[in-house]
Amino acid sequence: MLETVKAKTPRRGGGLILLLGPAFVAAIAYVDPGNVAANLTSGASYGYLLVWVLVAANFMAMLVQYQSAKLGVVTGLSLPEHLGRRFKTGPRRLYWLQAELVAMATDLAEVVGGAIALNLLFQVPLPIGGLIVGLCSMALLTVQNRHGQRRFESAIIFLLIIITIGFLAGLVLSPPDPAGIANGLIPRFQGAESIMLAAGMLGATVMPHAIYLHSQLAKDRHPNARKSPAGLLRVIKATRADVVLALLLAGAVNIGMLLLAASTLRGIAGTDSIEGAHAAIVNSLGPVIGVVFAVGLLASGLASTSVGAYAGATIMHGLLKIRIPLQLRRLVSLMPAIILLSVGVDPTWALIVSQIVLSFGIPFALIPLLRLTANKEIMGEHRDGWPLRLAALVSVVLIVALNALLLWLTFRGQG
Repeated sequence: MLETVKAKTPRRGGGLILLLGPAFVAAIAYVDPGNVAANLTSGASYGYLLVWVLVAANFMAMLVQYQSAKLGVVTGLSLPEHLGRRFKTGPRRLYWLQAELVAMATDLAEVVGGAIALNLLFQVPLPIGGLIVGLCSMALLTVQNRHGQRRFESAIIFLLIIITIGFLAGLVLSPPDPAGIANGLIPRFQGAESIMLAAGMLGATVMPHAIYLHSQLAKDRHPNARKSPAGLLRVIKATRADVVLALLLAGAVNIGMLLLAASTLRGIAGTDSIEGAHAAIVNSLGPVIGVVFAVGLLASGLASTSVGAYAGATIMHGLLKIRIPLQLRRLVSLMPAIILLSVGVDPTWALIVSQIVLSFGIPFALIPLLRLTANKEIMGEHRDGWPLRLAALVSVVLIVALNALLLWLTFRGQG
């Protein structure tokens, strides 16, 4: 069950660092196993070509996560709660349905990724590995229920540190080419497949469920922020720093994965799957780096599936006015992933497809967020200024256009 943390906003002398945390939980969504599949595939297939996609997507992520958190802090309502108040019953249920499908796609990627990690580390069969990941994530969610948001944030940040070490350790032994990185910052594509992969990377980097969740995390973390104008300004300032620090770290991990694949896996057969990429990493960099990478993947699956279940509960409560225990939500949303793993669906294919599904849910989260944060009646003096609104609008247009192009290429290919 979602719980509000009844903590007082630290006084001025307490330091802004005490206000940090919600963005690091949301940032876990940006380093989930779906990102691993998309980024490793990009680097192995196209080298440094699509570095610019991750850089641009990370700036977009900073922008929208800040808007989401600010919406929750200023209004005391999450994005799903705002939408639930504005939609009539029929549209509200349809909106929940698309958001729920996005959350299910997210959960699929996270459970599958964790199952792959357990298979790489201990040869655990994928269905059993998925079940283990689900049960461990239920234990993490128990921390949220029993000990509050601060303890949950601490647990997630610890896993984020493991993820960072796991995914970036290989760069020490196989540093990327600076000239290749510079060349990869020039926006361009190389055929239809690179466009489709870029859309998947975008779906893995700008996460709809993280946008919904961050507004809930921010409002629950700072329940007293709105009691005074000075306190509210202080929390908004801390929120901005929280988002920048968390997303810089997540962006570095994503880009680092692509660079590792570009420097280590380029031209090696079979690296279009996580298992194949792991085998190539072991062959190129040694078994120790292989184990560290697999541990990072496991931490990614455990943390992101817990955050995903939290986001799903936030969406359901805001749009359907239904509260269910987080553990029950975790158990129900675990079933599709276990079924797919049991029938033998290729796990890497499932990861890539899940990210494409996520990319189609992005406009449904971004467009309402853009409108709400620009509304003076809702945000008052803290509504988005013109520079921020313009940057957000450009981001939304680019994302929608890329998704439309992806649809056209997909149907053309099938024809």
